Amino acid sequence: MHEDSNEDLLVAVAAGPGALQEFYRRHVAKVMGMAVRRFSNPEDVADFVATVFLEVLRSAGGFDPQRGSAVSWLYGLAGNVATGMYRQQARSADAQLRLSGRALLDADDYARVEERIDAAATLRHVYRAMQQLGDADRRLLELVAVDGLSAREAADVLKITQAAVRVRLLRARHRLRNAMLAASQPSAPISYLMKEESV
Repeated sequence: MHEDSNEDLLVAVAAGPGALQEFYRRHVAKVMGMAVRRFSNPEDVADFVATVFLEVLRSAGGFDPQRGSAVSWLYGLAGNVATGMYRQQARSADAQLRLSGRALLDADDYARVEERIDAAATLRHVYRAMQQLGDADRRLLELVAVDGLSAREAADVLKITQAAVRVRLLRARHRLRNAMLAASQPSAPISYLMKEESV
């Protein structure tokens, strides 16, 4: 039995919402992983996941398989959602946005999310330090060091060459190290971000 590719599914989502369920099933773990590395409470995690897949439904018509993979497109979209949520939280203490995703998690789901949040605490500390960097440095480090994309995948998301990714990543890691040292942050958590990537 032939299984549709991720790219086929996104094209189908653009034609109608029926294929969203399968796309969600395949990729919800990736999106949840992005969420727990960025947000420290279950409401924000749930809101992020819900918003990402709502944006998939809204934006699937703009996906072009000739310009990159569906997974790269999803990471780019999710990165935009995270940036938007941080800006919203900085502008307002209004809890309405954070509460809108609560219905997606039951008691067992909350327990599992809280376990994942605890496990990702060190990485979130580094992620907060990354917010001091420029947008280009931060976005690249998010994709490669936080979300685990390869240089090729990050290049697809950012629409730049792999060589440019490698050069920018070296500079971004250096800037992050300096930012953390300037802020007198412990240096141990950044070792993960400083390792050289094999591609």
